[in-house]
Amino acid sequence: MITGAQVRAAKALLRWSGSDLSAKSGVSLSTIRRIEAIDGLPDSASVKMLHAVQSALEEGGVVFTGTPDHQPGVHLK
Repeated sequence: MITGAQVRAAKALLRWSGSDLSAKSGVSLSTIRRIEAIDGLPDSASVKMLHAVQSALEEGGVVFTGTPDHQPGVHLK
């Protein structure tokens, strides 16, 4: 699982807007905004949506590191 902080950081690395991520992941912009509003694990987002967001960011070149509870981070491939 990924955290909202990781999503924000990954978007910044890729220079993607929320609309870019929404289009690439198939997740609504409002859901992406809710995910990003939480530093830790978003409670309201379904696992399926989080996986779609994570997959889109990974396809863009982001690597997720750590776990939500231990040194979560991101970097580019």
